[in-house]
Amino acid sequence: MSTRILKSIAVFCGSNFGATDAYTDGARALGHALAAEGVGLVYGGTTKGLMGVVADAVLQSGGVVHGVITESLHQRGQQHLLLTSHEIAPTLRMRKQRMVELADGFIAMPGGIGTIEELMEVWTMNQLSEIDKPVGLLNTSGFFDSFLGFIDHMVETKFLPAAHRHSISVDVDTARLLGSLRRFEPVRIPKWM
Repeated sequence: MSTRILKSIAVFCGSNFGATDAYTDGARALGHALAAEGVGLVYGGTTKGLMGVVADAVLQSGGVVHGVITESLHQRGQQHLLLTSHEIAPTLRMRKQRMVELADGFIAMPGGIGTIEELMEVWTMNQLSEIDKPVGLLNTSGFFDSFLGFIDHMVETKFLPAAHRHSISVDVDTARLLGSLRRFEPVRIPKWM
């Protein structure tokens, strides 16, 4: 099994902080881990919520952060001004496309509908072989447990092959999750049952 080189990871996460400090702590731990392992952060470019926490943690640890913010969020003054580099995308669709281009892999942390939408898009792109980039969930405080239960329901009801259920890495520990992403092997079983 070969080990992937991860120069940069796109992180999808909430623009809010969530109901418990555990989410903030998880975001901070991920940021420190990325910097410690020399992995650059690609993210949505804002100061808001967990997005700002993970970016600040990478920067505080001497890491590299590239933000991709939409024009509308930039106009609202939400751009993080202390990043290593940044760019402004005209639309949300173009922002996501650019993040996919820049990243060698993806991690979703707790967040809202935007986080889930970004996660599902890259997971689907892998499933359809449009990209070959690992996807992981940082399952802080069991945030994704019910989501994973729903994915299991897709398998049980024959809408998703079981092998595809395990084509995404899940862990509560940042170092183990990064290790799983480095060992990622694409699923070769067709999605059609």
